Amino acid sequence: MAKEKDKSKKKFSGFQFTPFEKEDESPFDKLFDIFQELIVYTSGDVDETLDWMEQLDAEYNLFTDEYSMDDFIEDLKKKGYIKDDSEPEKGFAITAKTEQTIRQKALDQIFGALRKSGKGNHKTKHIGSGLDKTGDFKNYSFGDDINQIALTESIKNAYVNNGVGDFNLTENDLVVHDTHHNSQMSTVLMIDISHSMILYGEDRITPAKKVAMALTELIKTRYPKDHIDIIVYGNDAWPIKIKDLPYLQVGPYHTNTVAGLNLALDILKRKKHANRQIFMITDGKPSCLRLPNGEYYKNSSGLDPFITNKCMDKAKESRKLGIPITTFMIAQDPYLKQFVEEFTEANQGKAFYTGLKGLGQMIFEDYEKNKKKNIR
Repeated sequence: MAKEKDKSKKKFSGFQFTPFEKEDESPFDKLFDIFQELIVYTSGDVDETLDWMEQLDAEYNLFTDEYSMDDFIEDLKKKGYIKDDSEPEKGFAITAKTEQTIRQKALDQIFGALRKSGKGNHKTKHIGSGLDKTGDFKNYSFGDDINQIALTESIKNAYVNNGVGDFNLTENDLVVHDTHHNSQMSTVLMIDISHSMILYGEDRITPAKKVAMALTELIKTRYPKDHIDIIVYGNDAWPIKIKDLPYLQVGPYHTNTVAGLNLALDILKRKKHANRQIFMITDGKPSCLRLPNGEYYKNSSGLDPFITNKCMDKAKESRKLGIPITTFMIAQDPYLKQFVEEFTEANQGKAFYTGLKGLGQMIFEDYEKNKKKNIR
């Protein structure tokens, strides 16, 4: 006799799973998704973002008579996402709440896609798979390593929750061993903000910002004992705070890779953790050095040996310190590939040649792989 199917639930061999069903979004939620995408593109400029939304409304009818642009702006203020700028002539500014929200959105977009695909340039396991059990348990949540499921405790939960007569083990009954990593990682993420990052009609800085925001949010929430520092480099190099990532813009700069590496190494030399690494996102060749007298030596024509040799020296210095450099080159020029290969060989690090769409997955996979490799 066939059993009647329950459309809201799926059963298989005693296991019961409930599919995720997203509730209908409110008009504000739908518009806020667009707002978050645009605010990264406009480097945190609220007024420019709202102007973009008006232009999109003219073509796609974002707003209605029931929920207008004025209603949306009022809700943004009430919910604490925007505030009046300290300089009245500038209109609105985003808040710390928005900064954190767009970092989380970037994490969901980039890492969520990686978790679903399960494939990339090299294998990686799900986030959170530690090797050492702490002796504690926690409720199972999506993304936890199924190898860490505490079967005995989960079955006990199923008996308590469902009774002996109608035994079903559901995802709500599952608990996993709480694990932790013995290793701690100190990472410096270098972001190229030279003018080439927006040349030729291709916006490369926005995807780079999204990756940086996602990576920092991952580390802050999942690996709170790890450290990450963000530096940007053009003619010079300087550190930026995580909260300032949404506002990052390129400048009329050349690419002083040596300055970026100098600063990255200075930061990592002060870290007490055994495991240190540098991630470098760039799309161009090194074309600038600052000389001892303070003047700049610049050459945008091809690869200048005077500049590239200094880069090789930094790669070797980093190798001696046990600090690998992973270069994410978002350009495909053959002569740049040759330089990156020589640079990587000098450091004994790694290099990836990727389009913008693959950038986030590569960085997340590599961070996870390095975490697991350095577990002691």
